[in-house]
Amino acid sequence: MTGNIKVNREGEVQVISINRPEAFNAFDHDLISDFSDALVAAAKDGEVRGVVITGTGKAFCAGGDLKSILDFKGGPGAAFHALAFFFHRAILEIRRMGKPVIAAVNGTAAGGGFSLALACDFRIMENSASLRQAYTSAGLCIDGGGSFTLPRLVGLAKAMEIVAFDRPISADDALKWGLATRVVEDGEALPGAVAMANELSNISLHSFAMMKRLMTDSFDTPFETQIERERLALVTCGEHPDGLEGMKAFAEKRKPVFNKQKK
Repeated sequence: MTGNIKVNREGEVQVISINRPEAFNAFDHDLISDFSDALVAAAKDGEVRGVVITGTGKAFCAGGDLKSILDFKGGPGAAFHALAFFFHRAILEIRRMGKPVIAAVNGTAAGGGFSLALACDFRIMENSASLRQAYTSAGLCIDGGGSFTLPRLVGLAKAMEIVAFDRPISADDALKWGLATRVVEDGEALPGAVAMANELSNISLHSFAMMKRLMTDSFDTPFETQIERERLALVTCGEHPDGLEGMKAFAEKRKPVFNKQKK
């Protein structure tokens, strides 16, 4: 792994920092490959109960490095084909990971950085941070699952407005539109995200993983199929140690203690 990705452990929280501040954390082939690997490692690590993604310097992530794409030997099409392979692997890992993933948006999140932030379960934005889809202003098309997540977060009409006019979205507007979970003072996105991840580590990760998968899959699943998946997931949760602990704690009028077993 190159120095373009930093991985630090804060208790049970894995902090993955995109570390290319001189390029506003724009990703090239090596960076996005390493980023994807870091997410896979966090998902597999039984000691990790939450993941925080952030950027170093003034930006969260400026998306794909267009200069490196223009300089790519096989041309822009081949560059995007290779880059999107690892980027989409990372996005899928976020959506399939049975742990909370929080974006600590410390600065501009544009292009692929915009889609990356939207793919996370929660987004904590600093006051001066902003979101911008940026693709259409460069004559490009959104990737990283943005065409899936954006209209589901803000509605189709607002999503079309965002992609058509490509205006920067302030932290206050992001909160108002449902694109941000919380807005904090500048410099507080990372500690705020780590605190949120630690708070979430007290809930049942098994239950969270089941709910996350059900909700992610619900948008393209017929109703009858979805409620059958709910029934099967409920049976699985009821037989899991966390489910048994939660029901016993309720009956005994005490606070449950979850996650006694490693994932």
